[in-house]
Amino acid sequence: MAAETKKEIELEIAHVLFLDIVGYSKLSVNEQHARIEELNEIVRLSEQFGKAEAANRIIKIPTGDGMALVFYKSPEEPAQCAFEISRALKGPSGLQIRMGIHSGPVSGVVDVNERTNLAGAGINMAQRVMDCGDTGHILLSHHVAEDLAEYERWRPLLHDIGALEVKHGVRVSVMNLYSDQVGNPQLPTKLLAVKKHRAQVRRAAVAAGLVVLGAIVGGIFLFSHRLPHSALGGVEKSVAVLPFTDLSQAKDQEYFCDGISEEILDALAKVDGLRVVARTSSFSFKGKNADVSEIAQKLNVQNVLEGSLRRDGNRIRISAQLVSAANGFHLWSETYEREMQGVFAVQDEITRAIVDALKIKLAVAPPVRAQQNTEAYDLFLQGLYLSNKSDEESLRKSVALLQRALDIDPNLGRAWTGIAKCWLYLADAYVRPLEAYPKVREAATKAVALNERDAEALCYIGEAKRVLDRNIAGEEAEINRALQLDRNSSAAHLFLAFGVHAERGEWEKAVAEMREAEKLDPLSPALSNWLAWIYLCNGQIDEAITEGNRTLQLDANYMYRDPFLATAYREKGDYARAIDLYKKAEEATGIPQAGLAITYAKMGRQNDAQQILDELKKISATKYVAGDVIASIYVALGEIDEAFRWMELALDQSAAVNFFTPEFRRLRFDPRFADLIRRIGIDPAEALAPPKSP
Repeated sequence: MAAETKKEIELEIAHVLFLDIVGYSKLSVNEQHARIEELNEIVRLSEQFGKAEAANRIIKIPTGDGMALVFYKSPEEPAQCAFEISRALKGPSGLQIRMGIHSGPVSGVVDVNERTNLAGAGINMAQRVMDCGDTGHILLSHHVAEDLAEYERWRPLLHDIGALEVKHGVRVSVMNLYSDQVGNPQLPTKLLAVKKHRAQVRRAAVAAGLVVLGAIVGGIFLFSHRLPHSALGGVEKSVAVLPFTDLSQAKDQEYFCDGISEEILDALAKVDGLRVVARTSSFSFKGKNADVSEIAQKLNVQNVLEGSLRRDGNRIRISAQLVSAANGFHLWSETYEREMQGVFAVQDEITRAIVDALKIKLAVAPPVRAQQNTEAYDLFLQGLYLSNKSDEESLRKSVALLQRALDIDPNLGRAWTGIAKCWLYLADAYVRPLEAYPKVREAATKAVALNERDAEALCYIGEAKRVLDRNIAGEEAEINRALQLDRNSSAAHLFLAFGVHAERGEWEKAVAEMREAEKLDPLSPALSNWLAWIYLCNGQIDEAITEGNRTLQLDANYMYRDPFLATAYREKGDYARAIDLYKKAEEATGIPQAGLAITYAKMGRQNDAQQILDELKKISATKYVAGDVIASIYVALGEIDEAFRWMELALDQSAAVNFFTPEFRRLRFDPRFADLIRRIGIDPAEALAPPKSP
């Protein structure tokens, strides 16, 4: 009969939630009994426990000062149960518990009455994970966190806190699970103690090493002037700033999270000796379940800054962690709780903490921020968020929001920079250049007047000089100044590539600048797209095709005017692929594609080409169409005089036109072409040399 009271549990994978009562041993016997009963009641009333019990897929194991709950369906079950228990403890109860979760093998014999004979690595590791935490913590092993990350709703709640040593010298990677309502966002005391110990060890090692250092420093001094920096062991510091996760209850603070992240990124980019990956590449991981090592590998950085933000009215909580890609350890982490007015100080604190953690010496201390209006700043962040979109509606809304911010705070120089950026993106694509570029120049000039070190605004001033004044040397001077202020500006390298070197036909220099831009923004489809265009202009068709396909890999929906990959296929004679890509572009934009007309003309389909030309001319009567776009079709149709008429119109429109594209190559020996080149500030004798072979 005794055998009938027991149930054999074969070895299987289970999901274990281990709980214990903090401070249990210091309680009296009666208090211990009361706390255990209270915990039992809270667990019994939790919805997730009830569901699992009703389905006969849970075993509860008393542990003296707590319990272990063993689930058999999904890792979501213990996580959801932990959340429900944590919420129940928010009431008047004085019960303090901590929790750990792990999935692993469990086996043993279960006494139907007592249920005390279950064991296995799954239970042991869950207890070790729990032991790493303090009151309120819900800690997970990395294995469980990876499983939970498969479910979208859990991803924003998972926070990596590094590896800790538990019993018997075992190291375990631990994640902290919390939301804005439950859990404990603070770093566990054990992790802080480990960091303190490591710091003491490092200081001791430094002190001991000073003796040796003193013996060899003289020799290094004698020879260092002959050696490159890398030969002395100098390693470039690098970091990527990921967009902060929105933990606000309404999930309506994405613009605020993105804006804070971008502001921190911008501040770090100005630190000498630190390479900071540009926004486009860092933000490409938003909403993706990628770990730090994968992100670091793709962005070629040593460190990753990640974080979360919760906003409740005028109250914000920001948590940030700087993680080393080499070992996954946290170099620094902190949680800030402030009123909205304190957000500016938090940004500065995070910037300084990262610089400190990476052991970079600031050549110039960041300027003290002037007191800012929080309403204006919130409008600024909304405008900044929309300025990174590419559609006309978002860009115009961005301008309106940024202007409202300036109406409240006229000294918010970065809002002027944002306005300049929006008008630059609107120009040529949606708005006539003569309407847009004066606004670019006006806004950028006001930004620089408020902050002479605004590198981004200097780039926009340079673009206005090139387009409105036909002053390429003026743009080059502005961009070089911008790069002196911000070596991490991928935009400055981009403008130098296509606004200066490509305009002059200096293709090797243009490619070199694009490579520099890509180092800073390796996952940018825009940069890849412009590099494909530069290859096209230099007659490097195969390279243009390779780069154009890379653009599509980065963003299958990226589009700016004609798709350059289609043009590359057309120039190679692969008309079928070119037509397919041009038609897809037309479907996406709703605008007839000049490149498709040129392709038809090359194939002898003159009527089809003429039909597209007529459609574009009709559109141009009510909506801006760049003159050089229409001119390129006339060139393909052999109507050269009409082509030159439209090219003259393009210059009169102040269009940002480049006459070195493949469409205009057959005009290079016409004297009128040299006159056009001269009008945009370029010496024809130098610029009209034949493009170099690959």
